[in-house]
Amino acid sequence: MLFAVYAAVSVRDHQRILTTGFDLGIFEQGVRSYAHGHLPVSELKGPGFPLLGDHFSPILATLAPLYRLWPSPLVLLLAQAALLALAVVPLTSWARRTAGRTTALAVAFGYGVSWGIAQAVGFDFHEVCFAVPLLAFSLTALGEGRLPAAVGWALPLLLVKEDLGLTVAAIGVLVARRGRVRLGLTTCAIGVVGTLLEVLVIIPAFNPGGKFTYLDSLSSHQSSGPGLTEIVHTAASGLDVKSHTVVLLLAPTALLALRSTLLWAALPTLGWRFLSHNPAYWGTDYHYSAVLMPIVFAALIEAVATRPGGPRAARIQLAAGTAISDLLLPQFPLARLGEPATWQTDPRTAAAHRVLNHIPDGATVAASNSLVPQLTNRTTVCEFGVPDSIPRSEWIIVDTTTQNWPTTRAQQTQDIAAAQARGYQTVDDQDGYLLLHRP
Repeated sequence: MLFAVYAAVSVRDHQRILTTGFDLGIFEQGVRSYAHGHLPVSELKGPGFPLLGDHFSPILATLAPLYRLWPSPLVLLLAQAALLALAVVPLTSWARRTAGRTTALAVAFGYGVSWGIAQAVGFDFHEVCFAVPLLAFSLTALGEGRLPAAVGWALPLLLVKEDLGLTVAAIGVLVARRGRVRLGLTTCAIGVVGTLLEVLVIIPAFNPGGKFTYLDSLSSHQSSGPGLTEIVHTAASGLDVKSHTVVLLLAPTALLALRSTLLWAALPTLGWRFLSHNPAYWGTDYHYSAVLMPIVFAALIEAVATRPGGPRAARIQLAAGTAISDLLLPQFPLARLGEPATWQTDPRTAAAHRVLNHIPDGATVAASNSLVPQLTNRTTVCEFGVPDSIPRSEWIIVDTTTQNWPTTRAQQTQDIAAAQARGYQTVDDQDGYLLLHRP
C-alpha cells in the first residue's frame, strides 16, 4: 500500500514535469554511468564531474542492473518508493510483537504518512532512501536485544552517504550501553573513522578541487575550522526554524519518543544540519529528514513497550500522535494524491513533451532544470545557463515561462539571445518551451 502511494506521487510528479535536474537528473546520470560499467559521473555538476567527489554513495551501483534493463528515471523513483515503504515492515512487526496490534497500526500510519518521508517522496530521488530501511532494521534489532544484527544492518550506512558514519557511531554507543561494550565501541570507531576517511581522503581524491566541498558550510572561515564562538552563533541562528523542525519531528509520537534512548541515533543528523550555515538544512523542506523518521518511530515503539502500564497506559498518547499525523498530512506532498490536477495532463505539459520529442537520442543538450530529467536517460544533458556546462551543446531547450533557477529570468533571456547570436536557430516554440538547434 505505501509503495503504491509513494510511487504514485513520484511518478505523477515526473510525468507532469515537476522533477528536476538537481537532483533526480544528477542521480540518474550517476546510475547510468554505473549501468555502463563506469564510475559515476554527472555532466550536470560539470563536464565529466565524478560523483564520488561530491558525495560518497557507492550503494547507487545496486540500481545499475535494473537501469541497464530499463533505462528510465522511473527506475530510481520506483526504487526509492520501494525502499521507503520497506522500512515499515520491521517497525510494525516489532511493534506488534512487543506492544500489540494497536501500537503497530499507529506506527504504520504515523511512519507511512510522516512528513519526512513525504518530503523525500515529493522531491526527486536521493541516496538516503537506502538508509531508511537499513535504520529501521538496525533499530528494530537493537530494540529487541539482537545487538550483532543491529550492527550488521548499520554498517552498510557507510556506503550510503558520508555523514551516516556518525549515525553508525551513535548506534555503536547504544550497543555498548546495552551490554556489548566491545562490539559497540568497535562499531563506534568504525563509524567515526569511516566518515573521516570518506570526507578527508576518498571524496577529495575524486573531487576536481581536491576537497570535500560541503565541509565549508560548517564554517564561514574556509581556511580553518569553526571556533567555539562561531559554533554557538551558528547553533543559535535560525533557532525558530530549528525548533520548529524538532517539534514536528516529535509531534507524531506525542513526545513519547523522548522516553527511548534510540532517539540518540537522530543526533548526528540533527547536529550537522543545525551547525551548517546553509538554512536549507534547518527546516522541514526537501529530503533531509527522511533518515530521522525510522529513528523516531523506533523510539516510539520502545517507549510504549517499556512504559509502566505498557500499551494500555500509552493509548491516549498514541491516539494523539495519530491525530497529529493526520492533521499534518495535508501540508506535505502525499496530499497531492487528493488533488484533481495530479491526475490531469495540462496543455503546457503536453506541449513540453511535443517539443522534447524533436531531440534525438544521443544528442548533447542544455536544458532548463525542470526539463533535464526528461532527457537524462537518452542524451548527454547539462543545465542551461550554468557556467562550465557542456561546451557547444547541439540543442538548447528552455522553459521561458516558469523557469527561475539556476539563473534569473532576466539572465536566461540574455543567455538565449547570446545563443541565438552564436548561430542557434529556433526549431520549435510552444507554450513557452523554446527549442534551439545549432546546425
